Amino acid sequence: MTKKDLTLVVTDRDGQKKAVPALSGWRVMEIIRDNDLPIRAECGGACACATCHVYVDEKWRDKIPPAGGEEEHMLDGVEGYDPKRSRLSCQILMRDDLDGMEVELAPGSEP
Repeated sequence: MTKKDLTLVVTDRDGQKKAVPALSGWRVMEIIRDNDLPIRAECGGACACATCHVYVDEKWRDKIPPAGGEEEHMLDGVEGYDPKRSRLSCQILMRDDLDGMEVELAPGSEP
């Protein structure tokens, strides 16, 4: 049995949407970066810089675990922070039930 291919839909800062292949268990930040989309992700996924800030589309927000205290601390005061949509993409793990999830690169995440 072959594993189902997953897709992550990323909107860049110019408003262009791109559907990219995704793997279950990978951080959304890794998926974005490894598909050559413009994201800084300076700390490489250590939840230490907030340069992988994304906005999660409304229809997907209830499907991912809420931000933890460390993530909330990093997001507090980041450029373009939106308490409903903002997340660090390094803190979201792709899963089969997130196939097709939509995120938008937030201000300050561009290289």
